[in-house]
Amino acid sequence: TAQLFGKCLHKYVITDAIADDNVLKFSIEYWGKLKRKDGSLIDEQVHTINRKEFFEHPERIEQIVDWVIANHNRKTHSRKFAALFCVSSTDALVTYYEAFRRKREEGQHNLRVATIFTFQANEEDADANGYIHEPDFDIGNGANGNAPNAHKRDKLAAYVADYNALFGTNESVKDGTAFYTYYRQVAKRMKARDYDGFIPTNGIDILLVVNMFLTGFDAKTLNTLYVDKNLKYHGLIQAYSRTNRTLDQVKSQGNIVCFRNLKGNTDTAVALFSDKDAQEVILIRPYEEYIALFNQYVSELYGIADTPQAVDGLISEDDQLKFVQKFRDMMRTLNVLRSFTEFRWDELDAGEQEFEDYKSKYLDIYDRVRQNPGEGASIIDDVDFELELIQRDEINVAYILNLLARLHQAESEDQYSEVKKSIMALLGQEPRLRSKRELIERFINDYMPQFTADAVIAEEFVGYWTAEEEAALTALCADEGMEREAVDALLRQYRFTGKEPLRDDVFGALKAKPKLLERKPIFERIVSRIKDLVQTFDEDMGEL
Repeated sequence: TAQLFGKCLHKYVITDAIADDNVLKFSIEYWGKLKRKDGSLIDEQVHTINRKEFFEHPERIEQIVDWVIANHNRKTHSRKFAALFCVSSTDALVTYYEAFRRKREEGQHNLRVATIFTFQANEEDADANGYIHEPDFDIGNGANGNAPNAHKRDKLAAYVADYNALFGTNESVKDGTAFYTYYRQVAKRMKARDYDGFIPTNGIDILLVVNMFLTGFDAKTLNTLYVDKNLKYHGLIQAYSRTNRTLDQVKSQGNIVCFRNLKGNTDTAVALFSDKDAQEVILIRPYEEYIALFNQYVSELYGIADTPQAVDGLISEDDQLKFVQKFRDMMRTLNVLRSFTEFRWDELDAGEQEFEDYKSKYLDIYDRVRQNPGEGASIIDDVDFELELIQRDEINVAYILNLLARLHQAESEDQYSEVKKSIMALLGQEPRLRSKRELIERFINDYMPQFTADAVIAEEFVGYWTAEEEAALTALCADEGMEREAVDALLRQYRFTGKEPLRDDVFGALKAKPKLLERKPIFERIVSRIKDLVQTFDEDMGEL
């Protein structure tokens, strides 16, 4: 390089990008070591070992697939993010894919797994040298007596048929053009979470590859790379870097899970492409350090409010701000901790229920600020509450309905009180359920006592919910002087696109044209009510 271009004028390496908040750090875990039957470790680099036979053994791959099924939701925040899974060869990929497919058919998981690979020689040889080769889209036709390639083409064609069944598409790999079209569609689905209005059934959860997508592909909502192949130098950094594009508070790092001992290769690559002391900048700190940091924040939080109930006694805004900022520090640290496979609540100085109780108080302050905007110069107004960090995807209305069924079947007053208390706590703690809290409480207090013992709570609730939604729509039309059909059209468009209604569409739904000076506040109020209505009656409902 120096001979071609002369003296280097400037370097901008990964440590600089992390310092500038342009990319994230990596959290790297190494799982599985080569062992003899007596339990002693084997050096993976010894050339006399038949490494391919070991690494591609179906039993080993089966265990790794089970591990991924058990831990994928933790790594991807309940599939808010997508993952890449790179393996050593197409033979290994076939074994992996068919293990995932079989376990899905057996009902062990519902992960949406897809794959793409070529049939070229470098797709097979890359694992030997640790480099990543560029994909060749001129895949030929598997003819000319090339039986191995024809076999792999048939396998990929079968997997593309699975893809078509999963997503309702009509892709093929009959020639290079069709293959490239399939490649672009896979890339689009891997990026689907990047866009507003993402529908989970439209996205790929895990993409199995050998070399493809490990260089040049960027998706902000890809946060995890599973690795079962040899990587080194720039190929390693390139592959790892698929995961560390910045996005939001939830995506605190790129997760790398290695099923081979790549620590030496990782250390070498990090030093080579930054500097010898770069690990502290590039890699997430050890698990134990985040435990200590969280516990330090707990101690400092106790100094502000030693119990969740004590938060109610924080009168001054200065004290409330201190609580909000300290609890937010705890949330950020917990967000990182939860990405570690070994995370356990019992190692923290604050238990899960205590954390949830403090979270409820945190949300109470958020609600007060949100409901009373502009009332004087509040120092809390400008605080980013980072609500993304405290959402749990599994807690939705369907989940609450299961608890309501238990409430209806309670055999004693104590059991009834206990279940009702847990429901009320969840409604207070989960930010996305708070808009539904009043309606659900009314259902519990005013309607459930009238049900017979054999009443089906889910059916009763759906009827109640539908009636309440209709009442809310009627009130919106009456309050704002809007045509019902036009409002229904606005709602359909908003639900489909996720984009706010246009000003002209909103005004077109009004029975009377507003005065010029009244248009802005009317438009903002109506849009806010439409969004609130969808949030209350549509979002986070689960499968009712």
